[in-house]
Amino acid sequence: MKAALFTKFKNPIAVTTVPDPQLDPNGTIIKVMATGICRSDWHGWMGHDSDVKLPHVPGHELAGIVMEVGKNVRNWQKGDRVTLPFCCGCGYCPQCNSGNQQICDNYFQPGFTAWGSFAEYVHIDYADVNLVRLPKNMSFAAAAVLGCRFITAYRGIVAQGKLQPGHWVAIHGCGGVGLSALMIAHAIGAQTIAIDIDDTKLAFAQSLGANITLNANTIKNIPLAIKELTKGGVSVSVDALGSSITCINSILSLRKRGKHIQIGLMTENHATPPIPMGSVIANELEILGSHGMQAHQYPAMLDLIFTKNIPLEKMIGQRMDLASGAKALMEMNQFKNTGVMVINP
Repeated sequence: MKAALFTKFKNPIAVTTVPDPQLDPNGTIIKVMATGICRSDWHGWMGHDSDVKLPHVPGHELAGIVMEVGKNVRNWQKGDRVTLPFCCGCGYCPQCNSGNQQICDNYFQPGFTAWGSFAEYVHIDYADVNLVRLPKNMSFAAAAVLGCRFITAYRGIVAQGKLQPGHWVAIHGCGGVGLSALMIAHAIGAQTIAIDIDDTKLAFAQSLGANITLNANTIKNIPLAIKELTKGGVSVSVDALGSSITCINSILSLRKRGKHIQIGLMTENHATPPIPMGSVIANELEILGSHGMQAHQYPAMLDLIFTKNIPLEKMIGQRMDLASGAKALMEMNQFKNTGVMVINP
C-alpha cells in the first residue's frame, strides 16, 4: 500500500510503498477514506512523543470502511463505515473498567504507538471497544474532523468544564481544537470569546459563532481585557494552543472558582509553565486536562452536532492528497492555515 513514511525525526516525509497491515485477532483493517492533519502528528514527527518509533507512518484522525475483521471481533463486519477516538482503550485495565478508555493503562494510538492513517489502510486494535459507527448522513471528511480535536474539545468543554448556557468561556488559540471548542460552547448556549494573533483566524472564529474576538498582538493584557468584558472573568477558559503564554493567560482570565482546561500539548520549553498558583489558591480555581474521549461517549456528542447543526464541514479549510498532506504536516508549526486540513483525495 502507499503511505507517508519518515525514517528520521524532522526529516522529510515521503510517500512510498510499504507492506499492508497485518490483522490481529482483536483488530480490524480499515480502508482510510479521510484523515485529519493535526499538530499532534507534527509533534510526533519532531520527536516530542516517546511512543513514536522509527520508521513511522503518522495520522490519528481518521474515518473509513472496515475491510477485514479479526476472529475475536464481534461488533463489526466488512463494509461498516467507522471512525474512532485517537486514544483507544484495551477494554480490560482498571481505567477501561471504570469507563475511562481515553486514559487506558495499555492505550493504543494509531499514528503514535502504531503506524497511522497517512496510508491507504490502517490496522486498529481492540476494535470492539473503540470503533464508532458513522451516521449515514456524516461524510468521511467531517468524521475525520472529530477524531482528535473535536472530541478532546467536547470532553474538555462538557465533561471537564461542565459549561452551562449563558456562562462565559474564553478560547485561547483558534486552530482546529480551538474552533471545535468554540462551536461546542456556542451550541451549548455559552457566551464565547476567541483569542488569537491572526485576524483572519479571528474572523473565521466569528463566522463560527464567537461573540467577541481579541487579537493578543494588539491587546497587551488579555486576562485584564477579558475580566473587564465579562465583569469578573470567564467560568471556563481553554488553552487550545499549548504555550506558556496561553496557559497563563487562560488561568488568569477566570472568575472565582472558574475552570482552566488544558487541551493544547505542552512540549519543549513550554512543558512546565510557571503556573500562577497564588491566583489558583486565592480564587479556588480548577486546572483540568482533556485527553481525547471514550468511544461510548460519541452518541451524546453526535446528538449535539445534529440537533444544534454544528457545521463540521465548514471547519475544513483544505482538502488534499497524501503527498500534499505530508508536506503540510511538516509545515504545521508555521500556523499559516485556517481551519482543519484533511487528506480526502
